[in-house]
Amino acid sequence: MVSMCTMVSTTQLSHHTALHNAATSPTCSLPTSSSLYIGHHSSSSTRRHLESSLASSSSHGNIKLSLSLQRTPKLSNRQSIGVRCSGGTEEIQTEKPVELPIFPLPLVLFPGAILPLQIFEFRYRIMMHTLLQTDLRFGVVFTDKGVGVAAVGCVGEIVKHERLVDDRFFMICKGQERFRVVNMVRTKPYLVAEVEWLEDRPSEEPEDVEVLASEVEAYMKDVIRLSNRVSGKPDKDVPEDLRKSLFPTPFSFWVGSTFEGAPAEQQALLELEDTAVRLKREKETLRNTLNYLTAASAVKDAFPSSE
Repeated sequence: MVSMCTMVSTTQLSHHTALHNAATSPTCSLPTSSSLYIGHHSSSSTRRHLESSLASSSSHGNIKLSLSLQRTPKLSNRQSIGVRCSGGTEEIQTEKPVELPIFPLPLVLFPGAILPLQIFEFRYRIMMHTLLQTDLRFGVVFTDKGVGVAAVGCVGEIVKHERLVDDRFFMICKGQERFRVVNMVRTKPYLVAEVEWLEDRPSEEPEDVEVLASEVEAYMKDVIRLSNRVSGKPDKDVPEDLRKSLFPTPFSFWVGSTFEGAPAEQQALLELEDTAVRLKREKETLRNTLNYLTAASAVKDAFPSSE
């Protein structure tokens, strides 16, 4: 575990400051599906830089489906360069890698998701002082000592913050666009990398993404209801419209952000560049979970005395 900050709950933050009033809703435990750890997209030298820096500073369990209805990522301006064609005056815009401070964490941030943090390690306090004077944006990448550092992450933008008298920070961040690390610029006093932006490509899947999104939403509702029953929790109303008018791509990110407790699966979802493929994978995970909960519910009904 990287001892650079702590993830703090909304309750803890509210105790220190009225920064965040995010709504909460039912949670349930889901069995994980198989997932793919990332790292093959980056060069071995880039990964070694990341991992050695982390070492100097410092399996999946059950998926916890956490339905905190945070919405709508905001895209920032991209840096690009113009390439003039020799045979004419038309310019082609090409992406130019941009430098981004990198914050490795044992979690996966998705576009649109809310991330409360407490910053206490010295070099990341330096980072936050710099960010608060510039553009408030940094890159969050998943790290795990068993598999190393992921090459794909998500920009976190500071939307609220409080500096304490001992120079610690409480802050609320929101996920923005995704990126891939292409080169390490420096490792002191904190990581800075050149990154390229990631966007979903047009899908090659035959399924309609709107249909897939509706199916995923239906599975989520069933999982919440059945999980409450199996765990003995009182029935809670499930919102009729979990999507809240989100388009399929941001909805697929929101679904992935609810799979707490399985960061490797979340990382695999974050790295996919096809909305339909991401929704299909989420649908399969939720369907397997529903089958598991259905069996658990049947056992509970057959042996009520075992409670």
